[in-house]
Amino acid sequence: MVQMSTKDIPIFGSIIGFLDGEDIDYGIVAFLIGLFIIFFVFNKVGLPQSQIVSILFALAPIWLPIMSFLAFFKIYMDMVGKKFGINSGRTVMEIVLPPEVFKSPEAMEYVFTQIYNAASPDNLMETYLDGKRPLPYTFELVSRGGDVHFYITTPNKFVPSLTDNMYAQYPGVEIKKLDLDYTAEIPKNLKGLSFMCFHIGKKKGSELPIKTYIDFGLDKLPKEEEKLDPMTPMLEVLANIQPHQQLWVQFICIAHREKSFKNGQLRSKGTWEKDVSAKIDEIMMRDPKTKTGMADLDGMPRITTGERDTIEAMERNVGKAAFNFACRVVYISNKNERDYDGGLFARISRMVSQTELKDRNGLGIRWRTDFNYNFISDPFFKKRPALKKAELKEYKTRKLYTKARSMSYKIMTAEEMATIFHLPGTVAITPTLNRVTSTRSDAPSNLPIGNLPI
Repeated sequence: MVQMSTKDIPIFGSIIGFLDGEDIDYGIVAFLIGLFIIFFVFNKVGLPQSQIVSILFALAPIWLPIMSFLAFFKIYMDMVGKKFGINSGRTVMEIVLPPEVFKSPEAMEYVFTQIYNAASPDNLMETYLDGKRPLPYTFELVSRGGDVHFYITTPNKFVPSLTDNMYAQYPGVEIKKLDLDYTAEIPKNLKGLSFMCFHIGKKKGSELPIKTYIDFGLDKLPKEEEKLDPMTPMLEVLANIQPHQQLWVQFICIAHREKSFKNGQLRSKGTWEKDVSAKIDEIMMRDPKTKTGMADLDGMPRITTGERDTIEAMERNVGKAAFNFACRVVYISNKNERDYDGGLFARISRMVSQTELKDRNGLGIRWRTDFNYNFISDPFFKKRPALKKAELKEYKTRKLYTKARSMSYKIMTAEEMATIFHLPGTVAITPTLNRVTSTRSDAPSNLPIGNLPI
């Protein structure tokens, strides 16, 4: 069954699609349309407005408790969730790359798979009193004037698991715990700074995978000089900013799990596997119940080579650990220098374009703190500064509160995430990429330490 979206609604859907395409905040537009519809309906029915208001007040004992419960439930769950996150703590670590990395991104996929933790509650008390839920990991690329660093943040109790798996897959890596978060150097009021934030996500539905390292052939371990690493365009953008500029890239991932009352949701919803299965049925034009239909012709599926490749990628992808994924890119510069760098913003929009396949999916900018039409989206010039401060705060706290449908979490598997975040080999020739200067190893534990000849 094909799901209908808001944009599929005649006339209204076209208006929403146009406003989305022009990056116009359509909240006020929808409000005005709603008022017009109510006014039109009231006139057609012939009821006076005073009578309508009386009816609404008379029915308040029915709708007011329901609305109050729904609002209170969400606020309460957010509150206990924040308490659980605060009690869990968070550790910020810097990754110093090994001198050489010969492994494919599959090594990072293994790390993502190992840190997957759905945090399934044992009982309702853990859900509704303790606020137990999956906590976010963040994987971050930070450039200060072209000096590129890798960071990871994780809940305190998962630090040993993460570091063990990183050392297991990348023996020469160095992981340093930071006593002070690097984001602390930026004041929360952004005084004297120019700031802009972008959100990058899948352009289509989560069930369609992006072009991954397997499609790039990196799973076959080609020679270093023959590799096409999908991370190198991003690293080049980070390495080539101006000395007065900073560019932060933050990948947020939270273990994907089903929605249920036991997990803290009023409406139940299964995991994304059903969406993938429905999409495959749609591509093959077959009945989801019988798995047969128009696609069968003389025993052979009537699909193109591209559709076959897409289905194979979807079936491979759906069997892997899945995360709710979001990406935030932050640009910061000193206001005494050049504030707006249009050329850099164009490069930011293209630094993940290599993950796109026309018939599948890709990554792109889905939302930003600035607007195309300020006189509509921010007529009083207060919304944009508030959004920028909110985005900085959320970056520092490693959270995401969706402010528009386009910036919501999308499903990404360990394979997809390992494509855009892994430890690159020497194919990434970025000179400002920090690496361990030499390979180090501990002395064997069985060396004799007593009665040595002098």
